[in-house]
Amino acid sequence: MQSFTYYTPTEITFGKGAEDQLAAMVKKHGGSRVLLVYGGGSVVKSGLLPKLEAQLDDAGIAHTSLGGVQPNPLLSLCREGVAQALAFGADIIVGVGGGSAIDSAKAIAHGAANPDDDIWEFWKLLKPLTKSLPAGVVLTISAAGSETSSSAVITNKEIGEKRGINTDFNRPRFALMNPELTYSLPPRQIACGIVDIIMHTLDRYFTPVDGNEFTDEVAEALLRVVIKNGRKAMADRQDYDAMSELMWCGSVSHNGLTGLGRPMEFSIHQLGHELGGMFDIAHGESLSTVWGSWAHYVYKENPARFARYARLVWGVEDGADDDVAALLGIEKTVAYFKELNMPTCFSEGDIGVQAEAVTDELALRCSFYEKRLVGQFKKLGKEDLKNIYTLANR
Repeated sequence: MQSFTYYTPTEITFGKGAEDQLAAMVKKHGGSRVLLVYGGGSVVKSGLLPKLEAQLDDAGIAHTSLGGVQPNPLLSLCREGVAQALAFGADIIVGVGGGSAIDSAKAIAHGAANPDDDIWEFWKLLKPLTKSLPAGVVLTISAAGSETSSSAVITNKEIGEKRGINTDFNRPRFALMNPELTYSLPPRQIACGIVDIIMHTLDRYFTPVDGNEFTDEVAEALLRVVIKNGRKAMADRQDYDAMSELMWCGSVSHNGLTGLGRPMEFSIHQLGHELGGMFDIAHGESLSTVWGSWAHYVYKENPARFARYARLVWGVEDGADDDVAALLGIEKTVAYFKELNMPTCFSEGDIGVQAEAVTDELALRCSFYEKRLVGQFKKLGKEDLKNIYTLANR
């Protein structure tokens, strides 16, 4: 087992009725004035937001709310949230929803704790983040794993740029996780979540470091559970067992456990972020769009690694040659995405086939204008990134 540092401070309350603990968790973590951050109207229509507000009222906790978070959370709304948090005197920010609401809550918490700084400077790595307000989560979507992760992603729509930062200040103090709150999700949103959970795991699994037996076993088991229960959830969105397995796998996939002892790959997320920033497509769709092309482009760096994945996750026969097994594993993954009605290339989604100038621009942005290499399994420069986008541009 390789050396690692592991830190997961988020207090999790999981199961039916978990959201009923909001007021208690706010008080436990030092909050007295809460800004609730949420997305569209679903948490209002479902009655969840009014229920949470009534709970806070009953506990004598002052609160205000900010709605309008979009699937690719916008910097502009986060800035608005910072101003609202400061005006209200909020001392804790609570995201109600999925990854976008949670990431927005994290950004607002950072901005409210640093009123003299523009939050985009943290995401551009122009200023170090040294403090933040506490943040909490009421989870309604199994996908991003942001409820337990050290990452947060926001989009600067003015320049079409999507950026993420990793810092322990991004880790929520608590997460309330009731799988029943995911029952009303549309199939597309469930499918996007399944893809995101798989990718958070694969972006840690495909690295150049071998020898972490337990880490591998955890990742492979999680993938098998997600694949099986993803099918069940798509068939019946009120299957509590399936939805609860997906919710917990979403958290574990992004809390660091499935990648202990090795560097994070995350080139798929970087490739996908640029698609999301340019075309405003759902995050899960951006990942499924490029994964197969990335895998075909890089698998020869270590066919045995892909072969292990194929055999232990997808059940490919042990007798198959590593190269053959690797390709079969890639094909089975892409086929599963199609089974979920997720795009696996540009033309299958809302992007459409693009001119070469577009794939070149995507690669340029993804490489931070040729200032960085992306990934670990195979370090990818601007031309590599363009080749992968080109493979997906069909």
